Order: sequence, then structure tokens, then C-alpha cells
Amino acid sequence: MAPPGRNDQRRLAIERRLAPRQGGDSGTGAVTDVSLRVWREVADTLAPMIGVGGVEAIFKRSLQLTTPSWPWLAPAGAPAEDEDPLASCQARLKVRSPAEAAEANVILLVSFTDLLVTMIGASLTDRLLGQIWALPISAPSEETRP
Repeated sequence: MAPPGRNDQRRLAIERRLAPRQGGDSGTGAVTDVSLRVWREVADTLAPMIGVGGVEAIFKRSLQLTTPSWPWLAPAGAPAEDEDPLASCQARLKVRSPAEAAEANVILLVSFTDLLVTMIGASLTDRLLGQIWALPISAPSEETRP
């Protein structure tokens, strides 16, 4: 059996980071609170480099890519111009079961990260976001391996 690929490592790290704390509340509110904190960390890390608009654009595209599997993630109607897409998404996650909210959020974060990888590369993505989910930083040569 081959060792897990970098994408698998990212997904597992994201799942661990989004898991509610042991012994704590594991309801949907706890799941969405943890996920909102992680999303804010991602936005705070990336915004100085790609701007708030860049983070929102990648987030919105991630939503578009995940809604075929999770149609309830799509915003109902046209969003207001000043609406925070992350807060809006978190509100939709809060009304789902904890398991469904957690899985949808993992898929959304993986999609976001995959899009970022296509734009700036795996190595830079891991250096920027790996600290958020405690992902080991890859060596530059790993990016060119199959």
C-alpha cells in the first residue's frame, strides 16, 4: 500500500483540526463554531497576500464546486452586496446535523485548499495554511513528485 498522498494528508489534518474537542459539546453549534474559527484563521492568513476579495472569491468558487454534493450549502437567492459569504454559509451549516455540517465543512475547506494549490502551488499553500491544521511543511522537491 502506497503512503498517503499530500492531498490525503491535508484532508486528514483538516478533519482533525475541525473535530470538536474531546469531552466537549459535539452538537452542530460546536462544529460550526470550530469551523468558523478555522475559516477566520485561513482568511486572516491569506488576506494580507491575496486580499479579502481574493479570499472571498476562492471561498465562493469552493462553494460552487461543493454544492453538487451538498446543495443546501448554496445561498438562497442573490446575496446582499455587503453579506459576508462565510457567515452566511456558517448559518446554513448550523441548521444541519453535526455529522453533516462537519463533513460538508471538511469538503469545503479541502476544495478551498485545492483551489489555492492550483493558484500558488502545494508548497506555498502548505507553508501558509499548514500551520493552521498542523500539517508538516513539505520539502520543495515534493511538489514535483507524482
